[in-house]
Amino acid sequence: MSVLPPVRRDRIITKLPKCFTKEAALHTENSFHSKVKTACQEHRTGTVGFKISKVIVVGDVAVGKTCLINRFCKDTFDKNYKATIGVDFEMERFEVLGVPFSLQLWDTAGQERFKCIASTYYRGAQAIIIVFDVNDVASLDHARQWLEDAMKENDPSSVLLFLVGTKKDLSSPAQFSQIEQDAIKLAEEIKAEYWAVSALSGESVKEFFFRVAALTFEANVLAELEKSGSRRIGDVVRINSNSVNLYATSKKKQPNCCQ
Repeated sequence: MSVLPPVRRDRIITKLPKCFTKEAALHTENSFHSKVKTACQEHRTGTVGFKISKVIVVGDVAVGKTCLINRFCKDTFDKNYKATIGVDFEMERFEVLGVPFSLQLWDTAGQERFKCIASTYYRGAQAIIIVFDVNDVASLDHARQWLEDAMKENDPSSVLLFLVGTKKDLSSPAQFSQIEQDAIKLAEEIKAEYWAVSALSGESVKEFFFRVAALTFEANVLAELEKSGSRRIGDVVRINSNSVNLYATSKKKQPNCCQ
């Protein structure tokens, strides 16, 4: 049995990362839920196991979904645009409150002809990141439709939503201020957390993904605590053999729209 190498030192989360703005945040607490912290203390006795969460990234073509993921996972930025065909994904490993935790980041195609392929991978998401370009109002207008499509394959009560504006470095202060107001309003309406980032400069990218990792981890532990009932707190993040296969795709018959 292979043993995973230690988590990178710059992927260790010891406290709850701050939200981007309190105007549109999933919650504004300064620390992890007390029940989560108590559960994670059991890690010292070896009773807390390994956990994976699936995160899907959706949005219009060319809004910067792939660049956003690559900036965080690989610390690179490719100025030569290449459209994603179907889906790609990256696995990013963290340590949250001493517990191993990973995000599967699914980078989905924004082109209409590939949407039917990408949508088959939406199922089983713990978080949905809806990406728009802060320099393109239409991409923000389309965010609702992307959310609606993604929610067809997921339970709204168990998914965390993030609305992320990219290419902040290309926007003038006046232009950015206006679209940010609209984005915050939309985020409040759809109950999403709002962020604005730049994949080119790296501004707020690491902070954003740390926030995603921390909140999905917290939500998973709380959900398992609720389901566990009489089980020991230390078992709340243990993956069982019958856990949902995050690689599984929808069994629905695919239309011929991708041909």
